[in-house]
Amino acid sequence: MKPEIRQGLERAARVISDAKSMVVTGHVGPDGDSLGSSLALALTARHHGLDAQVSFGGTFTIPQHLGFLDARPIVHHSQVTAPDVLVTFDVGDLDRIGELAAIAATAKSVVMIDHHVSTSGFGDIDINDPTAGAAAQLCFALIEILGWDLSPEAATALHLGMVTDTGRFQYSNTTSDVLRVAARLVDAGARPEVIGQAVYESVPFGYIGVSGAVLSRAVLEQSFIWSYVTRDDLDGSGIGMEDTDPLIDAVRVAREAEVAALCKEQPEAGWKVSMRSRGRVDVAAIAVDLGGGGHHNAAGFSFDGEMEDAIDAVRKRLP
Repeated sequence: MKPEIRQGLERAARVISDAKSMVVTGHVGPDGDSLGSSLALALTARHHGLDAQVSFGGTFTIPQHLGFLDARPIVHHSQVTAPDVLVTFDVGDLDRIGELAAIAATAKSVVMIDHHVSTSGFGDIDINDPTAGAAAQLCFALIEILGWDLSPEAATALHLGMVTDTGRFQYSNTTSDVLRVAARLVDAGARPEVIGQAVYESVPFGYIGVSGAVLSRAVLEQSFIWSYVTRDDLDGSGIGMEDTDPLIDAVRVAREAEVAALCKEQPEAGWKVSMRSRGRVDVAAIAVDLGGGGHHNAAGFSFDGEMEDAIDAVRKRLP
């Protein structure tokens, strides 16, 4: 860990230690890393006597497949009042925390902890380490600096973040430090078998039909593969668009593809585009150029126009 990152985490630890109340959040529609990091810090803080809540912008509810998480600290954003400290994980732009941005304006201190190259930064303490495999890795370091013990529930939440953001420890961000932290989380009681089964080996039956439709319309253009999922695809399936996130991994496995994209039609209008790379192409740079962000090999953006135009925007930016 670079000295400046360590120093930032030490400053954050001092602010948290002095606080009586804390709210922890992440980006709207949190993934496993944002959610797991937020829960882990709040659960651990509560165990050590700090009034800590977790909240997210939008209409967030714990996905069914993540029901193994201890979600007791989660409250609706309408229930949150100005805390001594607001901590954000896995988000580098204040706009991406939705309604919690208003809480950031009233908190005595704001701590931002992220690991994206595309982070613009905000807050009183701005910590961003693109070499970290996940925000959960930085959360673990923060808890360690605080001198707090991890419960099995908090360790499991952090392990979820590590597993999902490293692609089950397969992506290039899987460093030896990542694996050492993962091992220590297991020592603290994390349940990798529960995470693995819930996240990667359990889907509603309706998902299978939707997956078939998405894969049947996949298009391969030289080394670029793409497909899409519409709201109509979900009719009668019993699943929501949030349940389709794993489909990008089904699309990207084609041997010929260096870059994969999956467009997901959004409830009101527009599309959310997820991208994956095998390493040669920096999809984060493409996403940033289109108003999104992410990592070298996994990134995404939102697009207000037609799906074909979203794919064309990616296509034009490929090397």
